[in-house]
Amino acid sequence: MPNWLLPENIADVLPSEARKIEELRRTLLDHFRLFGYELVMPPLLEYLESLLTGAGQDMELKTFKLIDQLSGRTLGVRADMTTQVARIDAHLLNRCSVTRLCYSGSVLHTRPSGLHATREPVQIGAEIYGHAGLEADAEIQELVVGCLAIANVAEIRIDLCHVGVLKALLESDAEAKKHEDAIFALLASKDVPGLKSLSSSFSLVVREALLLLPGLYGDVTILKRARQVLPALSGIVRALDELEQLAHLAKGTQVTIDLADLRGYHYHSGVMFNVFVPGLPNPVARGGRYDHVGEAFGRARPATGFSLDLRELARLLPSAERKDAILAPWGQDEGLRATISELRKQGEIVIQNLPGHENEQDEFDCKRAVVFDDGKWILQNVG
Repeated sequence: MPNWLLPENIADVLPSEARKIEELRRTLLDHFRLFGYELVMPPLLEYLESLLTGAGQDMELKTFKLIDQLSGRTLGVRADMTTQVARIDAHLLNRCSVTRLCYSGSVLHTRPSGLHATREPVQIGAEIYGHAGLEADAEIQELVVGCLAIANVAEIRIDLCHVGVLKALLESDAEAKKHEDAIFALLASKDVPGLKSLSSSFSLVVREALLLLPGLYGDVTILKRARQVLPALSGIVRALDELEQLAHLAKGTQVTIDLADLRGYHYHSGVMFNVFVPGLPNPVARGGRYDHVGEAFGRARPATGFSLDLRELARLLPSAERKDAILAPWGQDEGLRATISELRKQGEIVIQNLPGHENEQDEFDCKRAVVFDDGKWILQNVG
């Protein structure tokens, strides 16, 4: 096997694609700033116990682990930046008021998260800390839709779910609570026969509700049916109310409800969402409420946010257009150097041909050149 082959689901990003991703990153960070989000940059590595605090078992399985040669302790390579940002809010900023933070950087997964997915996503996201009301969830939802609009994605679908439905059912039945992880896995795969078998010893009300959850999927009218067929536990009523309000606020956007889509169940504490767009098999963005993470860091702090993979999103964009550039000869002539310097100050791209070589590039279209004419350096159209 050639020693230059990369691991599975790891790939180089070539110039035109890299520029597309980078320009999208800058534009989205500027968009976040218009809403008052402050940029933070968490480290790539952390001690494992800190990195996984409040993150749940799913994140533990996604995280690469290694031994620190300085301390002998186990380190983790971040698989997600959300808990890192929650740690920054809880311990480093330690503010009492509402705090809006955003971030961007590479993360690493032990396994790809979906079909054709990379194991090295370029993650970008935003989080709100300090407000427990739906207003914060609505702002995050608006921010996601705005990001996709910037990427010229007009057709999107937001899938909403709420962990409160399942948590309320499990809290009402001690026997069902013992099988929480197994129930979560069966609901995730919509395995109704498996649920029937597992729930034989549960209370009748909880058993029937669990068997109904995989079928409670559709547009917002499914919430009316859910109110009719699910037990009127306070946690369920509250969860359905919140879903209905957020669906109403997503005006002009297709919204679906899936009460069995519990990806991130062990991590989230309220509303969860996945955003799908045509052309991508995996969710382009994920988010939701995770109030308990702040508590895991020793400081109870309401939190909600989202993240998306810039590499996935960039796949939807057309190939980057070639940028206009100017060719110039290489030389030490003071007039030439002054001309090139002035052009670059004006924002022009000036590429100097090194002696004996022609430039090869995919990104630039050189229709002009700096040439020496009548005793001075001037710009001239070429080609």
